[in-house]
Amino acid sequence: MDPTVDTMPLIDPFLRKITYLRVSVTDRCDFRCVYCMSEHMMFLPKKDLLSLEELDRICTLFIQLGVRKIRLTGGEPLVRRGILDFIGGLSRHLGSNALDELTITTNGSQLAKKSKDLYDAGIRRINVSLDTLDADKFRQITRWGRFDQVIEGIKLAKQTGLKIKINTVALKGFNEDELFHLTEWCHEEGFDLTFIEVMPMGDIGNENRLGQYWSLDDLRSRLETRYTLSDLAERTGGPARYVKVAETGQKIGFITPLSHNFCESCNRVRLTCTGELYMCLGQEDNADLKSLMRKYPDDNSKVIEGIREAITRKPKGHDFDYSRQKIDGQVARFMSHTGG
Repeated sequence: MDPTVDTMPLIDPFLRKITYLRVSVTDRCDFRCVYCMSEHMMFLPKKDLLSLEELDRICTLFIQLGVRKIRLTGGEPLVRRGILDFIGGLSRHLGSNALDELTITTNGSQLAKKSKDLYDAGIRRINVSLDTLDADKFRQITRWGRFDQVIEGIKLAKQTGLKIKINTVALKGFNEDELFHLTEWCHEEGFDLTFIEVMPMGDIGNENRLGQYWSLDDLRSRLETRYTLSDLAERTGGPARYVKVAETGQKIGFITPLSHNFCESCNRVRLTCTGELYMCLGQEDNADLKSLMRKYPDDNSKVIEGIREAITRKPKGHDFDYSRQKIDGQVARFMSHTGG
């Protein structure tokens, strides 16, 4: 390797090594999930988005600086034109062993058409966001979603050989009664399952986030009325903490930004579709990498300087809080802008 190339790892002020990059490739989505965005969204002009070439450039620089895992998100990443070619190009870093894993989070709407192409492009594991197994409730929670289309896509993705993890947002009064059904379905299908607490991001209109919030402490207690759960030491590079279900052998994850802050081991940063680097999901501080890349199209050292400076501002943790019957730590941007 060229000795002049900067490859020193990214270390934040709390001595956490940054090895995980989450990249939103678009803010657009073909669903309007009630906890994620408003029904009548004003999406960003395409000129404001990073081009796929710019996304490849910035991802490659992060890999050079020690990032070992990249997750592509949105919005819905599979609605972006050219995304499969982008993934195929980025997978060259898997072939060179510079990158350990390239994954994607999807709502499942495009899987029936694109599962084989994803596999051929280098993807081996996907996360599918699915909050209910009831078609009517699915239409309610997604506003625009088609349940049958998503289930067919998941089925074809499994047949293609993609390893699937189901991500379910725990919503009080909505999917509480499906807790055991979701768990049993994932066991039968061979899918991992992760429950997520709803996060206070963006103005979602008339929806009540405080009313939506279902603590995973309570969810886990309910699971333990039927199953024996044992904590696992396993980590997959993200914020989830895992348990093993003795009766089924399956693995269940819990992502608890509210009830149990998971920041102490945070090894990740997030790049938005507009080139802003957020050092913390729950803070507004960011670095404008798009301007740097466009100002210095042929000088990666300037972009790397910007990345390193941003990492010096990575906070110890976020401020999400639903205590005292109000939402503290709420951030104005939508989850679809930052990346789910």
